[in-house]
Amino acid sequence: MRKRTWQLQEAKNRLSELVRLAESEGPQTITVRGEPRVVVVAVAEHEAGTGGDRESLLDFFRRSPLWGADLDLDRDRSPMREVDLGPG
Repeated sequence: MRKRTWQLQEAKNRLSELVRLAESEGPQTITVRGEPRVVVVAVAEHEAGTGGDRESLLDFFRRSPLWGADLDLDRDRSPMREVDLGPG
């Protein structure tokens, strides 16, 4: 496995290598004054992490085995019970 952290100047000077390593070995971090600032990630990995063409939340729920189930979602309105939290 190759180096995964690059100083900004080194990243600029060796951009082709940085991109190649991001594609073949994973995310590459670029630092500025020793602080991590950005990560270079291959497009395939980025799309996999962000979901690419994600389905809508509604479609996700529609695929649920509970879709169409008759669930009781009413909140319990009974009064709360008293709890002794000790001295104070």
